[in-house]
Amino acid sequence: MRTPQAARRKDRLLRANMEEALGSPRAEGAAPEVAMATEPVAVESAAPSLVDRYFTRWYKADVKGKPCEDHCILQHSNRICVITLAESHPVLQSGKTIKSISYQISTNCSRLQNKVSGKFKRGAQFLTELAPLCKIYCSDGEEYTISSCVRGRLMEVNENILHKPSILQEKPATEGYIAVVLPKFEESKSITEGLLTQKQYEEVVVKRSNATTATS
Repeated sequence: MRTPQAARRKDRLLRANMEEALGSPRAEGAAPEVAMATEPVAVESAAPSLVDRYFTRWYKADVKGKPCEDHCILQHSNRICVITLAESHPVLQSGKTIKSISYQISTNCSRLQNKVSGKFKRGAQFLTELAPLCKIYCSDGEEYTISSCVRGRLMEVNENILHKPSILQEKPATEGYIAVVLPKFEESKSITEGLLTQKQYEEVVVKRSNATTATS
């Protein structure tokens, strides 16, 4: 039987790995400061980065049946999943300007009210694959709902993008992430069964592009 001391050590290790993967250590409750490259999106993915060293990239294409609304899930070896926008998402395309971002999902549900405490992560909101995380409103009137894509406990949301929405477009895989989700231990491997590998995702994007070219 695992002792309380062992449980605490495991919890500290989990948090340390998360901070190592996401950036420098921070005060309790503060949004993570991701120590990543400062280059724009095109350069960010051009060479192996901290993201590629620590995470495996998984993708969900056409989330909820909406064309091109692709999400990227960065899975760390400690089970933690960072939810981000895939490079092909409409919000990241040229000419798009984000007007605002909201973690208020409904009248009675706000992801900002998520409060996690203790070794059992009490207070964490439980998410299904289709659970909405936030809504992005663009200046052209378009609205996009970003979903979890994986089952698990909501560990934190990125409040920095509320104050500076542009970082979501400039650094979508690092400082502009959406949320951090912790899957159940027994589901940590199976959660990726419905997701695409990076190669499969790239094939989807190429196929889409070819189809668009053929019909234009």
